[in-house]
Amino acid sequence: MEASGESSEKKLMDVKAFNVSTNFPDLASMDTEFFTSEDCGKAISQKNNVSVHLCAHTIEKPFSCSICKKHYSQKRYLTNHYRIHANEKSYSCDICNKQFSRKYGLNKHLHTNTNEKPYSCEVCSKKFSLVDHLKSHYKTHTNEKPYSCDVCNKQYTTKTNLNAHCRTHTSEKPFACIVCNKQFSQKSDLMKHYRKHTDEKPYSCDICNKHFSQKSGLNRHYHTHADEKPYSCDVCNKQFSRKFVLNRHYHTHTDKKPYSCDVCNKQFSRKYVLNKHFHSHTDKKPYSCDVCNKQFSQKYDLNKHFHSHTNGKPYSCEVCNKEFSQKSKLNTHYKIHTNEKPYSCDLCNKKFSQKGNFVMHYRVHTNEKPYSCDVCNKQFSRKFVLIKHFRTHTDKKYVCKMCSKEFAQKDLLNAHYKTHIDEKLYSCCVCNKQFSQKNDLMKHCRVHTDDKPYSCGTCNKQFSQKRGLNRHYGIHADKKLYSCDVCNKEFSQKGNLNSHYKIHTNEKPYSCDICNKKFSQKGDLIRHYRVHTDEKPHSCDICNKRFSRKFILNRHFLTHTNEKPFSCDLCSKKFYRKYNLNIHYKTHTN
Repeated sequence: MEASGESSEKKLMDVKAFNVSTNFPDLASMDTEFFTSEDCGKAISQKNNVSVHLCAHTIEKPFSCSICKKHYSQKRYLTNHYRIHANEKSYSCDICNKQFSRKYGLNKHLHTNTNEKPYSCEVCSKKFSLVDHLKSHYKTHTNEKPYSCDVCNKQYTTKTNLNAHCRTHTSEKPFACIVCNKQFSQKSDLMKHYRKHTDEKPYSCDICNKHFSQKSGLNRHYHTHADEKPYSCDVCNKQFSRKFVLNRHYHTHTDKKPYSCDVCNKQFSRKYVLNKHFHSHTDKKPYSCDVCNKQFSQKYDLNKHFHSHTNGKPYSCEVCNKEFSQKSKLNTHYKIHTNEKPYSCDLCNKKFSQKGNFVMHYRVHTNEKPYSCDVCNKQFSRKFVLIKHFRTHTDKKYVCKMCSKEFAQKDLLNAHYKTHIDEKLYSCCVCNKQFSQKNDLMKHCRVHTDDKPYSCGTCNKQFSQKRGLNRHYGIHADKKLYSCDVCNKEFSQKGNLNSHYKIHTNEKPYSCDICNKKFSQKGDLIRHYRVHTDEKPHSCDICNKRFSRKFILNRHFLTHTNEKPFSCDLCSKKFYRKYNLNIHYKTHTN
């Protein structure tokens, strides 16, 4: 032990004898406010601190911790370090009595209580509570990025950001939660996670005193008080309440994709889409369940999974007693009873009870498609359509155990199962009519609300169902671009022409496994199968009558709407069916 003590003492003498002006002549004429170390980029404000700091790069670290063996160049650093193991907190705040192990931590905390920001930027006058934050901020003006990654050469303004980035390559997670041992790659993520255990909400609204665990939540909340939209688009004059939303909107005009993947160089218009894409390379699943430790690549999937443990629906509607897992969903549901529609479209004045429905509707006018497929770059206006589309790339098939019918999507298989068991889980809260599929219930509800979400882009006529809109489109477009080379029959779609060709070639590639009957088109084979299975997948939203073929359902639907789409060119008489119109024509020719 004595030898070790003598060695430490000798090294301390070496530090005292170290001539800074000789070894670092730049210091002798240093007039600037900050001296920057070439070794680590750290900025030091006082000459005596410079000498101590430079020694850290030039000599050994004689002081080591007896517990974890970590080494330090100065004894005071070791003394401060020991407090971590002893959990000693010598410094306390006079205002709230919170204790800290280091004086630096106390000083930092004091600024949060006093809201004092003594350091201001000379360029943009932005103020900061700590000088380190000001120094980091200066680099945003100079675009200085002195720290680069050895693996991918990406550059950063601060060493902290570089270190955080390097962990994406090493998968290192040095920050662990002392409560549940969950590990994180960044300290900020650990601090956010701690708030789950402590229920700490340090960010409060100045207007209503509502508290939030994260600053981003507070910023989002502020917009509920102010309906102000100070940011407007120079191209289309659309207004936004937040600048970053405006910047994101600009990409729809420029097709600019500023975020690129470091691995495959694929580009994205939004950062969160890039982050999601990045998981495809790393197979990283950063979100894990606190109950069963199951991991997920997306936070949305984790939240959805969490309900499987609680199975709790603590919020119930006072009108119809329906229960909900989230308060926001209950509030949205209430609007069905009150018929409240606070969101209105500036272009067509249509009103909506939910903001999400309003946002989706607006994309009909702007043709905005913010969701793109990572595989084929196809774009979609709604996220769930993208998810459904993505399964076409995976080639995964869901097979019915009763009839072996295959489906590309699990929800379609579940909907199909109900045709076997005739289970009706969804009931209308107005008339108590029951449905086997949620989609059918939603369509039925439009009978009560007179909601017509589908509108014609040509004449603005509105329809409650999409098939009504599709049928209506035929009135405007009678153009048939594709004609048969054999019989000159014309078709509006190339697919219909290709199907028609098989009549001339007598080609029948599709055969029934049960009776060996052959068909020229796959759709005819599928419809034929229903003769054997007695399956009737198409049901009327109004009277629940079921049909094996869609065109029979469409024809039946006219009996409810009293719509007669086929009219005589000679006397304007109208008919439900084209067949009846053709018979009527003969009365004129005779």
